[in-house]
Amino acid sequence: MKKQIQKGFTLIELVVVIVILGILAAVALPRFINLSGQAGDASAQGVAGALSSATALNYAQRMATNGVSGTAITSGTTTCNALTALLAGGAFPTNVSFVNSGAAITCTNPAGAGGTDITSCMVRHSQGATAAGFAVTAICTN
Repeated sequence: MKKQIQKGFTLIELVVVIVILGILAAVALPRFINLSGQAGDASAQGVAGALSSATALNYAQRMATNGVSGTAITSGTTTCNALTALLAGGAFPTNVSFVNSGAAITCTNPAGAGGTDITSCMVRHSQGATAAGFAVTAICTN
């Protein structure tokens, strides 16, 4: 007599797998839903850091060349929007913008060694969780 070999899964095995997948989905899904806001915040924070670095490099270039090259960042005449030109490509990533784009940069006089650090420009992502955004430190060249 020849013995038959069954192939496939039983109904109980399939139900157990579906229940396990349901539990994993219920636990993991809430963690992934809120990541878009955190990703937007990280994007805005990265742009704020890049702008802060760009103003520091710009300041160093202005000082090294006695003001011949680089962009002058002066009190009351330079706005937050003008800092965008210091980025590579001169543009923000998608959905990143200044909160106070037209705000004039105010430098505290007298400028200390290495320039004056200003945090009057705020960058945020339109889908970020942080409404206020992240401060950009602009170094004045006056």
